[in-house]
Amino acid sequence: MAGSYDFEEQERIAAIQHWWEDNRKFVFGAVAAFVLSVAGWKGWQYWSAVQAEEAAAMVADLPKARGDAKRTAGIADAVIDKHPKSFFASEAALAAAQAAFEAGDLASAQARLEWVLNRGRDEHRGLARVRLAAVLLDLRKYPEALELLEANKDEAYAALAADLKGDILFAQGRTDEARAAYRLALEKSDPRSPMRSVTELKLGALGGAQ
Repeated sequence: MAGSYDFEEQERIAAIQHWWEDNRKFVFGAVAAFVLSVAGWKGWQYWSAVQAEEAAAMVADLPKARGDAKRTAGIADAVIDKHPKSFFASEAALAAAQAAFEAGDLASAQARLEWVLNRGRDEHRGLARVRLAAVLLDLRKYPEALELLEANKDEAYAALAADLKGDILFAQGRTDEARAAYRLALEKSDPRSPMRSVTELKLGALGGAQ
């Protein structure tokens, strides 16, 4: 019985050796690919961290540039050019849009906000959408502004979007629809929001206060 067992054991060993001879290149290749993939992932994480730090350093002067549209635009262009997919690129574009808007350069503000909306980070798109609609309102591009707000799916900006929609409708002379939009803004707003009192004033001015 023992001899039979030894023979079977030898057969299994021989089979394993035969399999190894046939497949060792594949195994070595698979192991090498795994090691490379792990190394690549680690390298990518390191590279991403370095890139984020560099982008953060590039926008560090944004607070100092507040009120200076040209300087703010320069910082935004630099970080967008080098790190377009970063969180800081979207932040810089929003800052540049705000500076341009305050300087009366609505075309530049519109271009910056459209960049954030189309190519920026998801977490910045809701804000970019509302601000872009406000710029379009100033440009009297009412249909485009309304279409933009209708596409808002971010509940965090639902109240602000509805309030701005009321402004646009009122500018078009659509008073009844403006009242409805302001009422929706109040429904969606946080009772503690400072914007709530502004919306209430607008609704009251249109004779729609509850």
